[in-house]
Amino acid sequence: MPALPWMLVESKRDAGATYGTRFESVGMALPERRLSTHELMASTRHHTRIDLERLTGIRERRVCGPGETSLSLEIAAARDCLARSRYTGADLDMVIEASITRYVDETTHRLEPPLSLSVKEAIGAHAATSFDISNACAGMLTGVFVLNDLIRRGAIRRGMVVSGERITGLGANAARSIRSILSPQLASLTLGDAGAAVIVDRAASPAGILIAGFTTLAEHSRLCLGMPALHHPGAVMFTRARKIHDVAMESGPPLLEDVLGAAGLSLGDIDWLIPHQTSVRAIKAGERVLAERSGEHPRHVAITVDELGNTASTTLFVALHKLLDQHALHGRDKVLLLSVASGLQVGVVVFEVDELEVTHGELH
Repeated sequence: MPALPWMLVESKRDAGATYGTRFESVGMALPERRLSTHELMASTRHHTRIDLERLTGIRERRVCGPGETSLSLEIAAARDCLARSRYTGADLDMVIEASITRYVDETTHRLEPPLSLSVKEAIGAHAATSFDISNACAGMLTGVFVLNDLIRRGAIRRGMVVSGERITGLGANAARSIRSILSPQLASLTLGDAGAAVIVDRAASPAGILIAGFTTLAEHSRLCLGMPALHHPGAVMFTRARKIHDVAMESGPPLLEDVLGAAGLSLGDIDWLIPHQTSVRAIKAGERVLAERSGEHPRHVAITVDELGNTASTTLFVALHKLLDQHALHGRDKVLLLSVASGLQVGVVVFEVDELEVTHGELH
């Protein structure tokens, strides 16, 4: 049994399950505009001398332009997902929206009516149950966790999780006040805009989602806080990045051992680790710590933050989409999605690639 209170849904050991589950298709939407780290740092009000690219490994990120919003990114990603799917919107039983940002224009952050309603109407999923959830950067993986459980127990057949993050406004606001590398708003400069969507359905074969789990390190809940900006539109975020990194390095390995052990797996069984994309340096440091403490390491670790920045709740599925585009994943590969989010939330999903290798490139 896990040493910490994981909420786990396992493929083979859960007696309450009726069906297996899998990722059926993945969609992505990126703004056209690119903003380099050099350009971003040149826009800061104060001359900081911070070499952010060297510090984080981030060369550039995508930034929404006029008319691009959280909602428009979600709809574009959902349509891309359906274009790669055997299903149409009318076949979906559920649509879950999971973003942090909920912009429907350049200033309006909409809570009601829920964005999931607008997405399902845009893709023709008129019969689907829909709702919004919010769980910081773990939002999309939380939606997958919910769908995985509902499908396995026969409550629904298939559903979509979708998110659109127009989140680089945090970086624009941070650029007005950052003075040094010690600024609690420094992490806001790592963010990028993106949309992602994924369909989860019943699996006809034993391959698919092997285990899904979440746990919370609630004593660290105040290490990353967001709030409305006082003097400018949008929001600001204050992050104790070094402390979050230290917690992740200390708690991450035993947490992963717990959840992988529950599935009868070890880190050496993982072909691809897709971690939350914070910085190149943090990802590589995490890989070293995992290898030192477990004696094993995954065969590959995905890094997309260098060219896209930290795209918040969409980051895992943006990375998955790019690996599929690059034909880097194969049918029997085991992939570990690892989310670390404010809260602190730790989410893990392990799955076998199955038919995604072939169907991703089949646009309908």
